[in-house]
Amino acid sequence: MSDQPRRPRTLNDARTEAEAAFKKTTAKVPEVPTKKAALPGVKELVSLRIDQDVLEHFQEGGPGWQERINDALRKAAGK
Repeated sequence: MSDQPRRPRTLNDARTEAEAAFKKTTAKVPEVPTKKAALPGVKELVSLRIDQDVLEHFQEGGPGWQERINDALRKAAGK
């Protein structure tokens, strides 16, 4: 018996081409982090942990306490 395979593989056989095509389509493309464009007036739902006394301070004014917290955060952020 010979050490060579019965049918020598060529670089352009169907299996090699299929594997190359598969690798092309499954290769991971590095993700580029994109920053979302801020739309004016659009609010985002978040979960926020704040101290109880701070929460009570804003809730003392009645309804609208979430907007007051938002206004205070905007002021603190210089916006």
